[in-house]
Amino acid sequence: MNVLMLSSSRVANEDYLQHAIPMLNQHLPNIKELLFIPFAGVSVSWDDYTTKVQHALPGYQVKGIHQYANAHQALENAQAILVGGGNTFNLLNELYHQDLLGKIKSQVNKGTPYVGWSAGSNICGNSIRTTNDMPIVQPPSFAALNLVPFQLNPHYTDYQAPGHNGEKRAQRIQEFCILNPEMPVIGIREGGALLLQGNSLVLKGELNGVIFEGGSQRVIQQYQDLSGYLDA
Repeated sequence: MNVLMLSSSRVANEDYLQHAIPMLNQHLPNIKELLFIPFAGVSVSWDDYTTKVQHALPGYQVKGIHQYANAHQALENAQAILVGGGNTFNLLNELYHQDLLGKIKSQVNKGTPYVGWSAGSNICGNSIRTTNDMPIVQPPSFAALNLVPFQLNPHYTDYQAPGHNGEKRAQRIQEFCILNPEMPVIGIREGGALLLQGNSLVLKGELNGVIFEGGSQRVIQQYQDLSGYLDA
């Protein structure tokens, strides 16, 4: 498998997807056509979302999966699969509704490169139970692609606004770990990414990440080998 799981579409004030272009170019050598899945978009139409991604990635030809008469056939013929961010529940619900989850996993297992960011990365994990999004729709299941056998938390941050008394992100993830002590959760900070290539898994980007496992929490460094977590 060849899977790039980006935390975010932006870093600080950079333009949309600009920080990701070097990683995409390295991840997708000799590929020019991207099949985009825009189903996480709620406040933006799927056509407009596809256009936005096309403008951000002028070096590629981007076409939305909804623009094909046969989505399964589009996946079979795709040079690479690109899944955008937005609401993870809406994304997963639509994938179930169109019966595409198994087809995506099958194509990725056959070697079709996959790139996701935010919600598009969330669905790479065992389930979407550690997404930051509101459950605005109820998918048939929280079970996701399971391209990696653990949970993901894109946009991970330690920040807590002054005067805000709600739980920190780490506290929310620790609650998950209390109830699911055998399931690791990897938090990816904005600008970072997990890169899965065959049996290799590494953290990319300029910032460290965090792994929650059982009752423990530890920092992972840039380019750290995380391949042991593929056996989770």
